[in-house]
Amino acid sequence: MTKKATKKNPAVKSRPVLVTTAHRGVFFGYLVGKPGKDCKLRAARNVVYWSSDVRGFLGLAANGPTPGCRIGPAANVDLRDLTCIAEVAPAAARAFEAAPWA
Repeated sequence: MTKKATKKNPAVKSRPVLVTTAHRGVFFGYLVGKPGKDCKLRAARNVVYWSSDVRGFLGLAANGPTPGCRIGPAANVDLRDLTCIAEVAPAAARAFEAAPWA
């Protein structure tokens, strides 16, 4: 997703990602800027629980959450101590936007 360019902000690009942290956090959101040890996510959603049919956190990135998952509401966040940033497939991003909570 790309936001409209402005004079103050020439081009803010974001892409759907799944981020894990050293503190066992798992988050879906739209990566803003270039990550380092930290990253900023727009419209981030905490993955509170995923069911076994998802087949792990990379299954979330590939296919998105299923009805048995618990996905929290969206908020802009800064994450620290990153362990993984995985690209999220377009269909998976749409599933996250539905924010299932069983």
